[in-house]
Amino acid sequence: MTYQAPIRDMNFIMKALADADQLCELPGCEEASSDLMQAVLEEAGKFAAGVLAPLNKVGDEQGCRVDEDGTVHTPDGWDAAYQQFCEDGWLGLSLPVEYGGQGLPKTLSTPVWEMWSSANHAWTMLPMLALGETEALMIAGSEEQKALWLPKIVSGEWACTMNLTEPQAGSDLAATRTKAEPQADGSYKLTGQKIYISYGDHTLTENIVHLVLARLPDAPPGVKGLSLFVVPKFLPDAEGNPGSKNDIRCISIEHKMGIHGSPTCTLAFGAEQGGATGWLVGEENLGLRTMFIMMNDARFGVGGQGVALAESAYQMAVDYARERVQGRNAVTGATDAPIVHHPDVKRMLLGMRARILAMRCLLYVAGGWFDQEKYNPDEQAADKARRYIDLLMPVIKGWNTETGNAVCYDAIQVFGGMGFVEETGVAQFYRDARITTIYEGTTGIQANDLIGRKIQREGGETLGQLIDEISDVASKLSESGADAMAANLRAQITALGEARDFLLREEPAATLPSAVPFLHLMGVVCGSWQMARLWLAAGDSALRDEFGVDWLDSLRATAEFFLATWGPQAQAYSTTVQSSGVSLTAFEDVHF
Repeated sequence: MTYQAPIRDMNFIMKALADADQLCELPGCEEASSDLMQAVLEEAGKFAAGVLAPLNKVGDEQGCRVDEDGTVHTPDGWDAAYQQFCEDGWLGLSLPVEYGGQGLPKTLSTPVWEMWSSANHAWTMLPMLALGETEALMIAGSEEQKALWLPKIVSGEWACTMNLTEPQAGSDLAATRTKAEPQADGSYKLTGQKIYISYGDHTLTENIVHLVLARLPDAPPGVKGLSLFVVPKFLPDAEGNPGSKNDIRCISIEHKMGIHGSPTCTLAFGAEQGGATGWLVGEENLGLRTMFIMMNDARFGVGGQGVALAESAYQMAVDYARERVQGRNAVTGATDAPIVHHPDVKRMLLGMRARILAMRCLLYVAGGWFDQEKYNPDEQAADKARRYIDLLMPVIKGWNTETGNAVCYDAIQVFGGMGFVEETGVAQFYRDARITTIYEGTTGIQANDLIGRKIQREGGETLGQLIDEISDVASKLSESGADAMAANLRAQITALGEARDFLLREEPAATLPSAVPFLHLMGVVCGSWQMARLWLAAGDSALRDEFGVDWLDSLRATAEFFLATWGPQAQAYSTTVQSSGVSLTAFEDVHF
């Protein structure tokens, strides 16, 4: 199987749901014409299918290795693909023009990054790290830091990482111990150890720019005492070129369940020369606030990875189901029919496609919100987009990755026993996808953020606005004659409203056991909201002329299947949110 980018799906969702055609009317987006977007999608699809996809299995089988001196080696073909990627200007697609990027909107870059993650997830993790680091430096870096670091980062000449986690801390950043000692020349000496650093060392670029959380000597305890530092692998010389080696060493790489082609490093700062040289980014003790800029971008990107890996697994499952002949056709009785005709296989395939479309719609629409927030001169529209991003980022990260894992699981089930055999290749996507629910904040962390900081803190105001908007879509379904779908969506809205009222009524600590079920509830309802919008858009006469009646009718059928199959789960999740916490809290830990 060779990955092929689903460009028609992507283009339709961008036009019909993410308002891509109207984007070029916003100041700063004038170049983002429909023709340009189509051309970019097509060229990105060629790069994904022709360059990245053939390396995916190579990376999985070869993995990475580290020499005794700490040098990390990546799989064959990684270097050439990265050089071509940078020479073609792909890294700078949405990055700032003033530092060498193309400045194109996130509405366009979102499906492009999905393609690359679908084709080769492990490889794509390297350039993706540059997106968040660029954003963090743009917001918090000094003018001198921007001038020094950003041109090299945007061009891809220098790679990026973010260094948060430590062995004793895990996700608890308050337990960070890495220290930063101020020096007379304005720099700092960092000592400590960071773990799980994606592409923490490699030879693909001439330098690596690490963003590192550390504590100053007089810092207060907890997360309020964390500062952010830029710490390069090689110290820039007077001309800004890589000079002497900094005191950073990769002491090991992890042997992982998946993403074998991505080196996950343990880095020691200051283990050999008394400290790694770095420079403060932003204000003292406000490093976590700046790092959250990078983390938020990364969480959106990981939500895209959930879609991407599900898409690749789905494509493999469909190809296999069309070719594999087994059993008897339940309708015709034929014994020479492929398994795609078996009702349960058909159920799984349609369920996979429906969930992928729901995730993709939500992701692309959120990409459009980013652009509205950034470019729209209407302050009210920009503020609404910002609040929707803030509210739904945990859902995009958490629900998309959980659903992506479920889709990859079903792909193996379609293959049957052959799916459990590494030779067929589908197992790699299942293994690669598993990390997406964990890194950049586990599903539990996303869920706690959703109910605490995003709903309870503001009294559910933005969620109430979102519910009103979903209700409007339900009314449009009724007006279009889709009464069953409208009733389904209204039942989901009721379930969500009841769960919201529970979260706002109870003490915050008492609602934590309900956090993950509530995140899944939000995912189902938001997925149904977007699929209902998809159904409505697929009935537009102009779009039917442009994209084809038969294909859009298939989208409508897929949307109907999503609401009929996953929509009723909203009531179950709502009941769980409101009732499971009591029994969970009452259970004594000693009985585990």
